[in-house]
Amino acid sequence: MITNFGSLYAGHVDLDDIGLEATAVNDRWFSDEHLNTIYDRATAVAQLMDRVGYDSFWMAEHHFQREGNECIGNLLLLYLHLSHLTENLKFGCGFNITPMWHPLRLAEDFATVDLLTKGRVIFGVGRGYHSREVDTYGAPSTNTDSDANRDLFEEQVEVILKAFNNQSFSHHGKIYDLPPKGLPYRGYELEEITMVPRPVNRPVECWQPIVSAGQRAMDFMCKHGIKGIIGGGAVTGGASDEVVTRWRDTLARYGKETELGGDLTIGVVTYIADSQEQGIKESKKYFEEDMKMFAPLGFFRGMTEQQLSDLADPKKAPTAGLPTIEAAVEAGAWLCGPPEHIIERLEELQDKYPGLEHVHVGCTRMGTSLDVILEQLERFGTEVMPKFKARKVESA
Repeated sequence: MITNFGSLYAGHVDLDDIGLEATAVNDRWFSDEHLNTIYDRATAVAQLMDRVGYDSFWMAEHHFQREGNECIGNLLLLYLHLSHLTENLKFGCGFNITPMWHPLRLAEDFATVDLLTKGRVIFGVGRGYHSREVDTYGAPSTNTDSDANRDLFEEQVEVILKAFNNQSFSHHGKIYDLPPKGLPYRGYELEEITMVPRPVNRPVECWQPIVSAGQRAMDFMCKHGIKGIIGGGAVTGGASDEVVTRWRDTLARYGKETELGGDLTIGVVTYIADSQEQGIKESKKYFEEDMKMFAPLGFFRGMTEQQLSDLADPKKAPTAGLPTIEAAVEAGAWLCGPPEHIIERLEELQDKYPGLEHVHVGCTRMGTSLDVILEQLERFGTEVMPKFKARKVESA
């Protein structure tokens, strides 16, 4: 039963003109002052979500994006700040891109924020698909060497979880030697280390995106108790029955029996309007801006090289036969229409996946102006969410 509501915001600033005929993504270059408006935007969204009663607000770690699409470089610092400006809202890391960190630095920083916010930050890890970001930080991205990226990521996560869960530990793997064997320290040979501080709230709740849905990734996540997020963020295709079923079966092989949808968050875009047609018309430009950003990175599957080339040209894009918001609505990845329609579609989702408790909602897609983000989150929180929250109280 759906009882937990969050929203995932990648961290775009106002992009001015948006849509297929607007400025190409690579041609945008905003001033420092404009890029820095992201922090006031994030504050406004967090305070509204806290007031309305959402459970969590998720943002994304990204770097070097002068184009204004994803402008938050350090989630943990931002969340510490936002925790002082809100009362109950939790903040999800969607995601800390682990290959851009030393695993012990990330573990220590999270543990510190966990302590200072009294457990209001949710840990999340990702592999990193932006070559401009990950490779610049000295590690391979999924787009330059996916195998090397995965090997690094998996060992890093193992180090982080050891640091979280053990009073002292050592790790001697292919990449990390922690502490280095035979290291002398203050009169003795160091064999193990202790992370100070460790998270107060253990075991640490950890989430990871399910994108390509490879079995190796699912096995790794289930082995380590990591929960999965499908849809939202860069991935707008929604959940497939095959992936959700295989996730449940993988959990079972690792000793956890769940109903379909258990230990998952499913992200859907919700846009409340008087009718589905009006919602599609008003949010079409946000879908198109999403496609301009994420299709060249491989997240709109099935597009040809010619379509990707045309997408980058405002003169060619409108007639290039590109994916449409109508198809996304038909697939259930975007929900547009009056509140009762949104409620009905979410009820269908929870009937289909009875173990599903967590969803990400709202219209925070690329190019969505702050006033629309706030309006849509407020309307969902007051006109849709109470229907599901009331059932949670009734079943308690």
